[in-house]
Formats: sequence, C-alpha cells, structure tokens
Amino acid sequence: MASIHPADGHKASLVQRAWANPYLLLAITTLLWGGNAIASRVAIDNISPMALTSLRWIGVALVFPVVFRKELVAHWPTIRAAWVQIALMGCLGFTVFNALMYVAGHSTTAINMGIIQGSIPVMVLAGSVLIFRTRLRLMQVVGVLTTMLGVALTAARGDLSVLSQLAFARGDILMIFACALYAGYTLGLRRRPDLPGLVFFTAMAVVACVLSAGLFGVEIALGQHLWPNWKGWLLVLYVTLGPSIISQLMFMRGVELIGPARAGLFVNLVPIWAAILAVVLIGEPFALYHAIALVLVLGGIWLAERNRA
Repeated sequence: MASIHPADGHKASLVQRAWANPYLLLAITTLLWGGNAIASRVAIDNISPMALTSLRWIGVALVFPVVFRKELVAHWPTIRAAWVQIALMGCLGFTVFNALMYVAGHSTTAINMGIIQGSIPVMVLAGSVLIFRTRLRLMQVVGVLTTMLGVALTAARGDLSVLSQLAFARGDILMIFACALYAGYTLGLRRRPDLPGLVFFTAMAVVACVLSAGLFGVEIALGQHLWPNWKGWLLVLYVTLGPSIISQLMFMRGVELIGPARAGLFVNLVPIWAAILAVVLIGEPFALYHAIALVLVLGGIWLAERNRA
C-alpha cells in the first residue's frame, strides 16, 4: 500500500476544511465577482468588450459540457422542452449583462460599477412586486428607496443637482440597465426548469457562448474589435476561471451548506470588494460620496431584508 506523505495529508485536510466552510467559500465567490468590475477597467486598450465577453463564454463552454456531459444527456428532454426559457435567461443574465459591464468599463469607474451592482437585490424585490404581486412591508419600501438613493448618488458623482439635468456618465447608465436585466434573469430563476443547478448553468453557458460570438462578429464587422494582447489573455483567463467557473462551484456549494436565503445575503459584499480592489489594484480614488453611497446601498438592502421570512 502506498504511503501518504504527512504534508499531503495536511494539505488535503486544509482543502476539505475550506470546502466545508460556507463563509469562506461565499466570501471568495463575491471577491471574484467584485474583480469582474476591475477586469472591465483593465480591459481598456488590452481587449475589446465583445472579445472579452465571447472568449469568456467560449472558455466556459469548453469546460462545463465536457465535465457534465452525462448529466446533460440524462436531462436532455427537459432542456429541449425549456430551450426558449434557457436561451432567454442565458442571453439576459450571462451575455448581455457581461457585455454591457465590459462596455461600461470604458466610461465609468470600477467603484461606481460595484456600487451600482449592489442595487440588484432591490431591483429583484421591485420586480417581484410588479410580476408576482409580492406584497411589500413598509421597511422594504424604505429599503428600496434608500438603495436607489445610493445608486443615484453614485451615478451623479456626489452632486445630486446632476439629477435634475440628467447628465449621467454613459457607463453608469449602461450599468444600471445591465443590473435591471440581471434582476430580470434572477426573477426568472424563480420558475426555472426542473434541472440540477450545474446542468442549468451549463445549458445557459452554451447559449451565452453562441450569442456572444455573434456580438463579437458584429464588433469585428464594425471595425471596433481589439484582439487581446498578453494582458488581455490574462483577463480572459481570469473572467473564465474566476467569476464564471470557480465562483459558480463555490456559490452552489455555499447554498448547499447554508441554504439560498443566507447565501444570497453574501452578494451584498460585491460592491465592497469592488471598491477595495479598485483602490488597491488600479488606484481609483475613493471619494466621500462613494462611502455615503455604499452605506445607502447596503443599508437599504439590510432594511429590505430585515426580518424577512
């Protein structure tokens, strides 16, 4: 019988402990998602937005269908029956959301993008009211309004008089629109097909791969594409492995350990990670209005989620 080196056993136990720790897994997940905003800024002059979007999903589509090929075959009848919903959700949540984020990175800051992303939970709450006729409590209404004030403050760059002039940065508008689309995708998850999470993700990733390739083709036809240099390829590697693959596996493991409601609260860390990474990694200035906006966005989410069943 082969002997196990003590160091190997210790390393294995560390990995096992990490895989059993939902708080560590979810913290890393949101850190990787926050890094996606940084990637959109670093991409400037290194890779064009549609190239980054397309190559990201090509990378995912090369991995997941191979790993989960047996599961895909087993659940193919359900996938085929729900292909319209899968295609729509893959388009909104994966292709268009990421494409708009990478375009937005050319005209706004990573800090702003992270803070605006923090509005997604309350957009989902608002959508629940409009679509599913969910009844709101008073504190939920206050929470929604507080978060929206934080987003407005961010988009106005700390000058609320800008609101009356409608002079927002293009990137901020794109991010608000992207977040609204992702909120629609999230609402769609409420009635998603009866498929295992990773099988459903894989099917949507294949859709995102096909659609983003089409957008990249349009970018090439318009003469606006920029093929990645070595920094661009590093970004492709990061957004494929980090926000797309590793974070999905960790998030689903976290949900398995502590449930979707508690795991979902960790998404509120994304704007905080984005702000920290933007300051530390790419030297973006952190203004007072950023701090106020963060407090408003996260405080609004806390109010909306407080005492939630």
